[in-house]
Amino acid sequence: MNSFKANFITVFLLTLTVFTGCESMKKSSSIKAPAPKKIQKKLSIHGDTRVDPYFWMRNRDEKPVLDHLKAENRYSDSHLSKIAELQDELFEEMKGRIKKDDSSVPVAYGNFEYWREFKASSEYPVIRRRPLGSKDNGSVILDGNKLAKSHSFFRLGAYRISSDGNLLAYATDTVGRRLFTIYIKNLKTGKTLSQKIENVTGNMAWAEGHDVLFYSKQDPKTLRHQWIYSVDLKSQKTKLVYFEKDEKFFVGVQKSRSKKYIVIGSGSSETSEFLTLPADKPQTKPVVFAKRRAKHRYSVDHAGSFFYVLTNDKAKNFKVVRTPDNAKTEMKYWKAVIPHRSSIYIESMDAFKNYLTLDIRKAGVSEIEIFNRKTGAKAVMAQPEKSHQVGVGSNPNFDTQNLRYSYTSMTTPPSVMSYNFKTKKKTLLKAQEVLGGFSKDDYVSERILAPSHDGVKIPVSIVYKKGFNKNGKAPLLLYGYGSYGYNIDPSFSSTRLSLLDRGFAFAIAHIRGSSTMGRQWYLDGKYLKKKNTFKDFISVAEHLIKKKYSQPSQLYAMGGSAGGLLMGAVINSRPDLFKGVVAAVPFVDVVTTMLDENLPLTTNEYEEWGNPNLKTYYKYMKSYSPYDNVKAQSYPNLLVTSGYHDSQVQYWEPTKWVAKLRDYQKGKNLILLHTDLEAGHGGQSGRFKSLKDRARDYSFLIGLEEQKI
Repeated sequence: MNSFKANFITVFLLTLTVFTGCESMKKSSSIKAPAPKKIQKKLSIHGDTRVDPYFWMRNRDEKPVLDHLKAENRYSDSHLSKIAELQDELFEEMKGRIKKDDSSVPVAYGNFEYWREFKASSEYPVIRRRPLGSKDNGSVILDGNKLAKSHSFFRLGAYRISSDGNLLAYATDTVGRRLFTIYIKNLKTGKTLSQKIENVTGNMAWAEGHDVLFYSKQDPKTLRHQWIYSVDLKSQKTKLVYFEKDEKFFVGVQKSRSKKYIVIGSGSSETSEFLTLPADKPQTKPVVFAKRRAKHRYSVDHAGSFFYVLTNDKAKNFKVVRTPDNAKTEMKYWKAVIPHRSSIYIESMDAFKNYLTLDIRKAGVSEIEIFNRKTGAKAVMAQPEKSHQVGVGSNPNFDTQNLRYSYTSMTTPPSVMSYNFKTKKKTLLKAQEVLGGFSKDDYVSERILAPSHDGVKIPVSIVYKKGFNKNGKAPLLLYGYGSYGYNIDPSFSSTRLSLLDRGFAFAIAHIRGSSTMGRQWYLDGKYLKKKNTFKDFISVAEHLIKKKYSQPSQLYAMGGSAGGLLMGAVINSRPDLFKGVVAAVPFVDVVTTMLDENLPLTTNEYEEWGNPNLKTYYKYMKSYSPYDNVKAQSYPNLLVTSGYHDSQVQYWEPTKWVAKLRDYQKGKNLILLHTDLEAGHGGQSGRFKSLKDRARDYSFLIGLEEQKI
């Protein structure tokens, strides 16, 4: 499952400890798959009854549950120990491609510029700053490694600098459940204030000219982001600014780049509403910008004397309008700026003093469009490769002539670029260094179209090493997600080289449920059309086999979270297509979860999957829910991962699914479950720890290909 903005959709997995040595190998052969007890639980609604023998696994922290999870880990370890050397080899390869001493390109904000820095073997970044114009090494304002020292899990969240540069607010998560604590540091004295704000989302914004911080807070049980508070550091008073009553909506807060307004956003998958208040008058009551209307999505930015609005009002792929900032802002006052275009999907908008920038999709490929606010001229920025990923980067300064943006492709490492609005000149500021002799000329990327079950052409991005032979006898890993309108773009991955260098091709299926081909592409993969997502993925797999990129005995699949749902639905329908599958933190018990409003995020998900309290959605959901549709057949080899503290897909979903799969499995293919007992939805944090997760997953696939497990 996902949260309010699919920004989540990070999908990268959990750590594993393996047994090594001859003695452990002998021991491993005697370990049998766990056989958990069955307690029949009847779940009835709409005159239909489902029986769940593993419902008891929801009893968090109880000994039988923890004992079972540990038994599953031991069983997985016993099999993965056979490829322990391979996993270590992959880890060292992946680590060896990373520049150990590295830093980001400085970003100017106020009177200083800020950057992140990694040293040697450090897991977490150090944040430094220096006065504008200075060339020294600056001073450390935040050290993630020191903050992480006493914690088995650590994640540094957002950090925000007050406009005068004197205060730093930063958020940390030490559990993995995305419950952050905000700390505030005085950068003049170097001291962290005793006051801290606990169990919050980590989303925050400073008022302008006041020591007042706005932040969002979630419900402790459902984890729905529903409150906006402000705290005045001088008076120590905390104030409730906004409460969102609708359980489908999540809230967030930010300050406009112009520094004129605090903007509060509240939205669901299909509807949004914004409120504004003057950033220099933080005690002012926020005013609704435009009242919410079912299925109307809009966002607000500010420049000059206007609010600019990105809206889907009579514009499925969105358009841009504006309205004066000193007058009423309801929809009837909006004036067109950039009209709706059926061939261009606008994903986001950023306002600057003289320009608007738009992240768009044209023919399914991400692009940046520049709009001159004064002349009305607009143009799409040219890029060097047809298949790529490009997007507006960090640009905190309102009055700038240079736009920071990022560029990558499946063969081109990520680059930080600068674009001059006036001269249109592009400057490379930094390209990711990939150590170990990497050359982009050694690899080839393609973009093809695969016909789906209904004739719709599905874009597929593919990368492989030169010399890859399309004779149907090569391994290929097919990746997919396909939910929330979230896009998996053709970007570079240095860890993926470990697959490509061993003869694998890697493909991304840009299936419906994403927004690759526009808003309708998303709408055609949700609600009562969700099965298009699964059928698209199957069709892509079949097309790759037909075009001799691979064959079923060498075809592999991977997906996480809602992509794990995809994996579950696909292998229920076509287990014969794949030799092995990695399903990371998979959302597989769809019906039961969506019927439980006490679980995190459930009510917000109604506008993605439908509400099963309504019979039509219940029946459709049940017809594809992976857990409810497990049947007696030969499933492919499976590696399933889970996080005990996962706030989005509760640990029991993959745990129950694996137990049921084993009950029905025909044949001898492996079904393994690894639960990280210290992490959450995104697995371990840290730039090296996370590599162990990827090394484990890839070693599983390579091990299957080389018949080592």
